[in-house]
Amino acid sequence: MANQQRTALTESLLVRQSLDDNINEDNGRSGSGGDGGVPNLAASSVTTILVLSAFVNACIAFGFGNAVGYSSPTQSEITEDLGLSVAEFSLFGSLLTIGAMLGAVISGKIIDFLGRKGTMWILNLFYIGGWLAIAFTKVSWLLDLGRFVLGFRNGIAGFLMPVYVAEVAPKNLRGTISALGTLMVCWGLSFMYVVGSFVNWRTLALIATIPGLLQLPLLFFIPESPRWLAKVGRQKDLEVALQSLRGDKVDISEEATEIKDYTESLQSASEGSILDVFQKKYIRPLLIFAGLLILQSLGGIAAIAYYSGAIFLSAGISSMVGLVTLAIVQTLLGALGISLVDKVGRRPVLLVCSAGLCLGSFLTGLSFLLQDFNCWDQGAPYFALIGLLLYMASYTLVAGMTWLLVSEVFPVNVKGSAGSICNFVSNVFNWIVAYFFNFLIQWSSAGIFFIFSAFCGASFLLGAAMVPETKGRTLEEIQASMFSHSME
Repeated sequence: MANQQRTALTESLLVRQSLDDNINEDNGRSGSGGDGGVPNLAASSVTTILVLSAFVNACIAFGFGNAVGYSSPTQSEITEDLGLSVAEFSLFGSLLTIGAMLGAVISGKIIDFLGRKGTMWILNLFYIGGWLAIAFTKVSWLLDLGRFVLGFRNGIAGFLMPVYVAEVAPKNLRGTISALGTLMVCWGLSFMYVVGSFVNWRTLALIATIPGLLQLPLLFFIPESPRWLAKVGRQKDLEVALQSLRGDKVDISEEATEIKDYTESLQSASEGSILDVFQKKYIRPLLIFAGLLILQSLGGIAAIAYYSGAIFLSAGISSMVGLVTLAIVQTLLGALGISLVDKVGRRPVLLVCSAGLCLGSFLTGLSFLLQDFNCWDQGAPYFALIGLLLYMASYTLVAGMTWLLVSEVFPVNVKGSAGSICNFVSNVFNWIVAYFFNFLIQWSSAGIFFIFSAFCGASFLLGAAMVPETKGRTLEEIQASMFSHSME
């Protein structure tokens, strides 16, 4: 009976999706799309509460970038002030990724158990506490503890951010708000690079608490995810949260009913076990997106993010010039991407940026190859500059698109489990790349970037062959379309 109800609901969603597509096409041909057209479900205007929710998500993302970028400009000062050896500072740096791996393992279950907003409260305390431990420490173990806590927070936040955006944003703004979050991660990273060149490491740690402090009062005003409220049976709270997000004058009855009905159909067909994600119908998308994240990790993002200043110097470019230019380029191209993602779609942005990662790595490798053979000494460094700028600018959007797709494609009953698996494998391979990068670049500066380029090329091919487009559809429509072939 449950399967029949779920099949009927899925069919109705697919029919409505087809009708909406036809209406959009008709409106596009007629040039109206206004009063004469039928409004799209969940396609609403920007509200104050939605802006606050997006801002909180941006603060979380900026803090994520702060934690990743902190070790690069502070290495010499911390090593000197606390008397750390190279091995001890390497441990300090790696603890961020180790903490992130642990956070990634439990990220799905945590956000399902505490809720999206409840998890934000806990993570904010971890975030502020971690930076205070670093800022006021006089012993290495407290420094390491603060770094580990920040990594644990990042491991959970990395999945929480796209999930919350996907579940609260209307379908016409979902991609834009998600892309903004990824841009803020890159801004946070660049902020640490630039400001860390002018202030000492303790002051930099205190400055990094600002995103967390900004969130504290705003968390009282933003709503919980309507889809999580439906999952735990809080139907009245769902309607209140959805109304605040869409605006007082918007009729949310159809969207609320769709969310409730689809969530109930999923729960009736599932036991709520972590093993549910290994059902046949979920295995294919799980393998696709886990594979995509693994290939992106093997494409070198952790190494380039952690050691970009050193890479610029190795290529014969001033690290300050390189990092400031990087921040400017990321800002400009990130803003352009934000304006395009809900117009052209997730898939084109993912593919273009994956190609950008591939080309950027290749140009950087070519720069080192030319220098190894003493060819074109004057121009070779510029290949590295262009390559790294292209790589990081592309990554500003590609990571956000991948995680947005993960949060869109998997239904709420398996989203936590699927997200934990994807998050964990991504962090494991990020750690592998970051740990071995210094050894591999000594083996061959050019070779390691050509290897990164090959993995980025593989991620492009996987995305081109397997990743669906999700633009302009509600989460329920996306999931019904993805898994309809599995229903009888």
